[in-house]
Parts: sequence; C-alpha cells; structure tokens
Amino acid sequence: MIDCDYIIVGAGSAGCVLANRLSANPSNRVLLIEAGSRDWNPWLHIPLGYFKTMHDPNLDWCYMTEPDPGIGGRSLQWPRGKVLGGSSSLNGLLYVRGQPEDYDRWVALGNEGWSFDEVLAYFKKSEDNERGENEFHGVGGPQKVSDLRLRRPIADHFIQAANEIGIPFNQDYNGALQEGVGYFQQTASKGFRWSTARGFLRPVKHRHNLKILTNAQVTRLLLDGHRVTGLEYRRGGDIHSVNAAAEVILSAGAINTPQILQCSGIGDPGLLESVGVQTRHSLPGVGKNLQDHLQIRLVFKTSERTLNDELNNPLKKLKVGLQYLFTRTGPLTLAASQVTIFTRSSASAVRPDIQFHMQPLSADKPGEGVHPFSAFTASVCQLRPFSRGEIRIKSADPMEYPAIMPNYLSDDRDCQVAIDGIKLARRIAKAPSLKKHIIEEYIPGHQYQSDEELLEAARQYSQTIYHPTCSCKMGLDDFAVVDARLRVHGLEKLRIADASIMPEIVSGNTNAPTIMIGEKAADMILEDNRR
Repeated sequence: MIDCDYIIVGAGSAGCVLANRLSANPSNRVLLIEAGSRDWNPWLHIPLGYFKTMHDPNLDWCYMTEPDPGIGGRSLQWPRGKVLGGSSSLNGLLYVRGQPEDYDRWVALGNEGWSFDEVLAYFKKSEDNERGENEFHGVGGPQKVSDLRLRRPIADHFIQAANEIGIPFNQDYNGALQEGVGYFQQTASKGFRWSTARGFLRPVKHRHNLKILTNAQVTRLLLDGHRVTGLEYRRGGDIHSVNAAAEVILSAGAINTPQILQCSGIGDPGLLESVGVQTRHSLPGVGKNLQDHLQIRLVFKTSERTLNDELNNPLKKLKVGLQYLFTRTGPLTLAASQVTIFTRSSASAVRPDIQFHMQPLSADKPGEGVHPFSAFTASVCQLRPFSRGEIRIKSADPMEYPAIMPNYLSDDRDCQVAIDGIKLARRIAKAPSLKKHIIEEYIPGHQYQSDEELLEAARQYSQTIYHPTCSCKMGLDDFAVVDARLRVHGLEKLRIADASIMPEIVSGNTNAPTIMIGEKAADMILEDNRR
C-alpha cells in the first residue's frame, strides 16, 4: 500500500495544475493517478492533431451519450482525454475565459470567493500570454497562450461580414469586454500544443515528492464513516489501494468524477440502490445538473478556396507538412476554429448569449476528413443553456461506462435561441463581404425556413462542442455537491476540483476556466491544511 499526503485523481486540465502547485512544497507527498497513458503520441503535440487523436481509444475514453430526444434520438460522441493532460491534450486549443458576470453569478448562488475580480488573479497566474502583461493578462505562468499562426482570406471576409451587420471587431474577447468578433487565441507556443501536462507537469515531474501513476483507473474511494481515507485503483488487472494523510482530490472531469463517487456509494440513494451499490453517503446532486454547449453547424460552399482544397490535394498536403516541419506555421498549427463571435441572439438578451466558431474548412466530424469542395463552417451555440442533463452509473462495475444524458434542447428557451442563432448566421452569410464568395448553404440548406423547420435543423445538424460541466456543482442547495472551498458536503478529506463543480456553465470554451479552478483549488487546499 502506498501512503501519501495528497492523492489527485485525474491528470487533466485541473489535475496537472494541482500536482504542480501542491508538490511545490517538498514536505508534501503528492500522488497523481491517471487512467490513461503518457503523452508520447506525436499527434498530441501538433495543434491539428486532434483530427487524429479524437476517437482513438488509446487516448480518448470514446464516450457516447444515450439517445437524446432533443436532437432527434441521436447519440453523440463525447471525446474525453485518456492521457496525461486529459482533454487539454485532445481539445481544440481555444483559450476563452467566459464573461465576468458568469463568476459573479456563482457568488450570487452562494459561492463566496468566486467573483470575477477574485478569479482573475488565478487566470493571470497561470498565463504566459505572448501579447504581454496588462490588467487582464499575465506573463511567466506555465500555460502558454498565443495568437494563431494561420490566416485565410475567407476568415477575414467572415469578420468583415459580421462588422457589416453591426457586430464590432474585438481584439481581445478575454479583456475588458467579451462581445464582438475576432480571432481566437490558443493554448499553443511556437507551433506546438501546450497542454497542462506540458505546461504544468513536465517541468516538475522529477520532483522527489511527486509520484505520477499512469494506466491506473480509480475504482472506488475508501471511507471510514464520513472520512475519506484513500482509494482503490486497478492497474494491470490488479487492485491496489493507497491512503491519503491529508486529502483526496477528484479531478477526473464531469463524467468520471460523478462516476467514481456513485461507484463509491456517494450519491442519490435511489440510483445507487437500483444498480446494487450500498449507499455510504446520501448526496442526491451527484451527476445531476449536467450542462454542455450544443453547436448548430452551418456549412457554406464557396468560390474562395479554403483549407479543404489544401488538405484534399496530395501535393498541397505535402507542402503543408513541410511548412510545419521547417517553420512551425501553416494549417497544422490550426486550432479548432479561427474566428469567434460573442453576441446576442435577440434584442432582449442583456449580454452575449451565443457564440460562433468559424473554421476555414468543413467536415462531417473531426477525424473523418474534410469535404471534397471549398467550404467553411460557422457553428453557433447557446452560451448558457437552460437544459439540464445527468450522469448515472449503470451498474456497480466501475469499469462500465456511465449513462450520459445531456437532455439537449429540452427547454423551450434553448429552442428559441437555436432558431435565432441560425437566422443570425444566415444574416452574416448574406452581408456583402461574404455573400459574393458563397455558392450555397450546404448544411442545413435553404429548404429549412420556418421556425419549426429551423428547430428541426438544429435537432438534426447539431453536435457537442465537448464542454461537459456542472455535474457535481458547487453551492448550498439540496443538489449541491461541494461547498465554496470545493469540499464535498458531509464528508471529510475529500474535494473536487474540475469542470464538474461549476454551478452554471461559463459563457465560452471551458479549458481555461478549468485551469483556473485547479489554481484556486490548490491555494485553498494549502491554506486549509496549514490551519
């Protein structure tokens, strides 16, 4: 049996941050447990590599949702990183913090210490932004943030078209104001992906007080009454146990964290009883309140050449590879999208409630190749959906995947925003700077016109943006799982620090906020244990 002070479960966007910060004190014995492998695969370090690594069972959990009535009974693939760095090693590299009001809302829901003014310090602490330091950005942190190393004319046309319909250009959507259109920044440096494994873990992996255990899947927590004493994990077919003198911190993500809790007998007694798990601690909110961003994809065929042409031509493909090899620029440095818009779906919205992701290419799914014609993609998602889903284990077997039920578009308010989002995308496409380059709307197509038809298009042509959150929410109500210091309600020596603790999903991509959660959690853990 291994003994240590802190056990961190999951080497993902928050877990790597925690491992770095908690092991900075040489007297703290830290164990980081990761179900996946080391990040040796070269595609993990090339930005466009997500086309290769998503859906690879060696690197990706390859989750599937349950059939969802809100999207026509379809099941969606939910990639999640199963490797050092977690989903920060597989994601689209987009660096977005959300809106200040998101965090102030968390405080209004009873979570003291999480206002934007308070969390901004942690965003800056992590960051090493190539644009330099200012009121909103930091330099010298472990997380590299850079501008895109690729520009294509169709993206500039898209920005100009947005300007023409009244959406202003915004140089920094992570600055004083999120609203507007502009180019994304990405978690990359000099043409390489900068996962949290690379930024936070690699520089400290040789610390004598930090042990990193890969290919080890946690099966259950060990409890002595209401005190968590350690955990069990499976590695190489054998079951091992480990004790934590100080705390166990779950950073396994919005799917695995509630699964581990439920398999340990912590959750809704009704669910646990139905699958043959003895209830050790009643906590009905575990797995509830699941939220995700659902993107509605519009694809436009163009007369302007796009990346589809470069990636479909063998000679141009060779050129792309050589460009990356010798200059670390070009299409292989591409993040999941080039251009973003944060704007309002209607005049009644008090702040931006939708986000666009514009890509100078088009494909049915990542990893399946681009379309054989010139085209770009403009997807639109609701930033703060009202629909709520759930994560539920299906049996007592911790190796069986849980049921993922997003319940997309189950709230009428979400349906209306989806309709309005498609209408706005079409307005942008019809603006002069873009219209002259568009041949036709390929997806969903102009046969969808009425509100009822547009909602049907939203149900048919939507995909996740891979932002599962909120399934172990922070708060004080009956369905809250952790308090404002991320301690699990009613249990000792157990915290959660990952995207599952968000009480409400943030207004944007979720990687940067999850890194911030890891930073703030580390400070709280060290402070509480000094006391």
